[in-house]
Amino acid sequence: MPATQPAPGFIGLGQMGNPMAANIAKAGFEPLCFDSAGTIERTPDKARPATSLAQVATQADTIFLSLPNGTIVQSVIEQIIDSPDRRTSVIIDLSTTGPKAARTAADTLNKAGIEFIDAPVSGGRAGAIAATVTLIWAGSKAQLDRHKAIIDAFCGNPFHVGEKPGQGQALKLLNNFLSATAMAATSEAILFGLAHGLDMKTMLDVVNVSTGQNTATRDKFPQRILTGTYDAGFFAEHLNKDVQLYINEVHDAATPSNVGDTVSEIWQSGTDSFAPGTDFTRIFEFIGQRKS
Repeated sequence: MPATQPAPGFIGLGQMGNPMAANIAKAGFEPLCFDSAGTIERTPDKARPATSLAQVATQADTIFLSLPNGTIVQSVIEQIIDSPDRRTSVIIDLSTTGPKAARTAADTLNKAGIEFIDAPVSGGRAGAIAATVTLIWAGSKAQLDRHKAIIDAFCGNPFHVGEKPGQGQALKLLNNFLSATAMAATSEAILFGLAHGLDMKTMLDVVNVSTGQNTATRDKFPQRILTGTYDAGFFAEHLNKDVQLYINEVHDAATPSNVGDTVSEIWQSGTDSFAPGTDFTRIFEFIGQRKS
């Protein structure tokens, strides 16, 4: 591991965490990894498996988290705080938890003398594998600079968006809301075209050089739906979690929610009908079966 960089730990080796940790390892940083669902089988090549979360806290200067929700993040940070002979002084949370959870985590860690960085990522599993994810960093700019080499190993687009925990989460949630809206709206539009006898590929070709283009028309539909593979690598329940977090925060902020309320209802209904682990691109099928 390059001597000038903090010794990294990585907790959470799921759909996003595993490829991000793998890219850190490929760059020569040898992250010490732990996952409660199975560390040995999930630890990528050139990374080091830990026997416990406490071992990571004892040996890592900085711990990256990639976890399913804010409740799990809070549980993990409390275990890190309670670890004997703790070495960790910085925690960088790559998870999507929502602004409230980020602020709670920051308050808990600050009392223990650990610096918290709210830094969710966007780009999906494909971006995590390709090391092109966007990093939405809310926290110390000095820490972003300090960790630059490690971040560059797994991230293609780092942005410093603010100093306050919760700001990164707010930006991530609004981004995922827009992505979810594009998927739902594009599904309705394509179904409308199909009802008029239009070919899906032809519609996408036209829209993608016209004003209606979006992430769904450029990627999800031509690559995942037109092909019938439905393999974007992001579960519907995870996107729905983000949409519901977004709409709850919108209501708390008393900002407009007319579109958001409709989109959140579609995604909640769709997710309720799916089996766990269903790819989020299957929302096209759900909307096609939905009565007006």
